[in-house]
Amino acid sequence: MGTLAHDIHGTHDHHAHEHHDEGFVSKYIFSQDHKMISKQYLVTAIFMGVIAMILSLLFRIQLAWPGESNDFVSFFLGNEWAPNGVMKEEMYLALVTIHGTIMVFFLLTGGLSGTFSNILIPFQIGARDMASGFLNMLSYWMFFVSSIIMVASLFVETGPASAGWTIYPPLSALPQAMPGQGLGMTLWLVSMAIFVASSLLGSLNYIVTVLNLRTKGMSMTRLPLTIWAFLITAIIGVLSFPVLLSAVLLLIMDRTMGTSFYLSDIIVAGEMLENHGGSPILFQHLFWFLGHPEVYIVLLPSLGITSEVISTNSRKPIFGYRAMIGSMLAIGFLSFIVWAHHMYVTGMNPLLGSVFVFTTLLIAIPSAVKVFNYLTTLWRGSIILTPAMMFSIGLVSTFITGGVTGIILADAALDIAVHDTMFVVAHFHVVMGLSAVFGMFAGVYHWFPKMYGRMLNTKLGYLHFWLTIISGYGVFFPMHFVGIAGAPRRYYDYSVYNEFDTNAFTMILDLNVIITLFTILGGIAQLIFLFNFFYSVFRGPKAPQNPWKSNTLEWTSPVEPVHGNWVGPLPEVHRWAYDYSKPGMEEDFIPQTVPLKEGEEEH
Repeated sequence: MGTLAHDIHGTHDHHAHEHHDEGFVSKYIFSQDHKMISKQYLVTAIFMGVIAMILSLLFRIQLAWPGESNDFVSFFLGNEWAPNGVMKEEMYLALVTIHGTIMVFFLLTGGLSGTFSNILIPFQIGARDMASGFLNMLSYWMFFVSSIIMVASLFVETGPASAGWTIYPPLSALPQAMPGQGLGMTLWLVSMAIFVASSLLGSLNYIVTVLNLRTKGMSMTRLPLTIWAFLITAIIGVLSFPVLLSAVLLLIMDRTMGTSFYLSDIIVAGEMLENHGGSPILFQHLFWFLGHPEVYIVLLPSLGITSEVISTNSRKPIFGYRAMIGSMLAIGFLSFIVWAHHMYVTGMNPLLGSVFVFTTLLIAIPSAVKVFNYLTTLWRGSIILTPAMMFSIGLVSTFITGGVTGIILADAALDIAVHDTMFVVAHFHVVMGLSAVFGMFAGVYHWFPKMYGRMLNTKLGYLHFWLTIISGYGVFFPMHFVGIAGAPRRYYDYSVYNEFDTNAFTMILDLNVIITLFTILGGIAQLIFLFNFFYSVFRGPKAPQNPWKSNTLEWTSPVEPVHGNWVGPLPEVHRWAYDYSKPGMEEDFIPQTVPLKEGEEEH
């Protein structure tokens, strides 16, 4: 029924708008075309990523050379926040907070899902566009407004939000607690409320489009794994993001209306607050009920992109297609019942803690299935090492590395020893900061020809990959040892260790210098990518119709984008997306639009 409805809708839509000329504003700014909206998401996310990268360089410099004057710090923070080139303590915490917020929500959630769900869902399911172009446009502009408010909070006179990216109360609930908890914190909360609304609009659109607008012959079991990943991600988002919104609204009420959801028996500057009966632990439950599914909202699109890139560039069918779908569904389900592993030290009942240990270890199984299937797809494949393939293989590497340390944090007894240390920071950066970002880069390199009709420079792509993976491991591998040495996260200066453990202090300081040098190298690597990206948008060589000899439907549409994606009728699907190197066939790829031959079996 959905397919029939789409055929009618698609044909009508195409003919109705065939000769419609759009003006500059309707084409490039308030566009309702999924192709343009995906570019808007990508460029906005890149801009936000650059800001987050600069913030990380600033606070890494402070950790490596505490108390030393630095021109780079002075240039960005000025005399107000870095007198004589030395960062103030409260500014350090603010930079850590905004860096984490931008990376998790604006780069990896909005940038990854917004960009690739938009460009790929209509193309790969054979649709003219999203189910609702208007809601799609609205979701982007809410994302953009949210981004602007978050960046604006950096310039507030009293400083940006300073409670860590998890904004735990009571610190975040008390405007009088410290400078960054006033207007800066309010802007953070407003920005996140708008961001959640943007994500919900986008996710509902993606779900409806995948379920209702598939072209003729595109059954659910013929969908590329990218589409399955985006669909499951959108469902997780719809179920979990409203919980963050409720947590944020209750926090706003505690801050402004005298309620006491999270506050109880607190003394600030010698004054006893009247609030009582609330619990900051409630906020942690609400936050992590979104926060852990959020890890998979970030990871699943990257894993979907990796499935597509590895299969295409191994010239082999993806190993265990149905097992891959099953593992993503299992990850999606289990992601909702593991949140309290972030809370083992909150005084939780040990029996309840053991339940979350079990569910957290359980989620390692579908994750391991995905890794096994990637490795088996690569095994004895005719591998073509494009930059996208390099980043996809890099993702498999970092996903394994991050998974190993995740097992340590999943166990309550082990987690208590390293909780809130740099070990935790190292773990989730390997999983999200490397794996998810590698998936995003793989997607950009692979689908850049579809988005811009031009090719990226391959040699610069290789250079970008090697510098990024070397600097990535150079930053986060030593950070595990900093955490094991006992260094808590979010500390401005570790010189206090010199008082009671000189060896630990020396090791922490030396490793922090190494980590910061690798951070600077990573920053240089991203400058290479930025040059390659923006230069190639305008000057890159023209892309051929199907540069990677891929089977999916987006490569059957014209290189020069047309309204409605295809000229004439929509493509009809006859096979799954992974018919590579099929025995008895002339070519090593067979597009989904090619009918099955007589006697040929589908996968």
